Amino acid sequence: MTRDSAVHRYGKLSITLHWLMLALFVGVYGCIEIKGLLPRGHALRGLFLGLHGIFGLSIFALVWVRLLGRLTPRPPITPAPPTWQTGVSHLMHLALYGLMIATPLLAWLMLAAGGKPMPYFGFFLPAPVAVDPDLAKQLKHWHELLGSTGYWLIGLHAAAGLFHHYWVRDNTLTRMLPGGSGVGVNERQR
Repeated sequence: MTRDSAVHRYGKLSITLHWLMLALFVGVYGCIEIKGLLPRGHALRGLFLGLHGIFGLSIFALVWVRLLGRLTPRPPITPAPPTWQTGVSHLMHLALYGLMIATPLLAWLMLAAGGKPMPYFGFFLPAPVAVDPDLAKQLKHWHELLGSTGYWLIGLHAAAGLFHHYWVRDNTLTRMLPGGSGVGVNERQR
């Protein structure tokens, strides 16, 4: 492939899924924060908790499509970052994918151990574990810990994209933005 014919951006499906996942994360975190602000017994607490679950399971369903998409070639970052940055980037993506898989799985196990159904758009997922209130408490702790860690992971991921765009001035961010050419700030200034 010549430089002029090289792919500079991710495909439309990858870009759409990336930003859809962000919207779902905003929904997950927004619902759980609003639920936490409402007093116990408030009628809307159940609604927000249900939406939190739907958004979380949607992330879980879509993460597998995103993982399949990672098997396709990715557009290169230009100019190429140092090896250590590439390594940190891979670790960050691994952590984010782990978050998108493990957190909903823990929720499913937590609900099953607590004797509660796992609803998803009118369907109920089967319970993979027996009712065990002590296990449910442990799983809830791990689910909430991972959820809290997600704030940091997502924030660092966003900060890294902005750092690359405004400080390093490469095409890291523009490769994933809807529309545009996918070239970095340096290439636009030439």
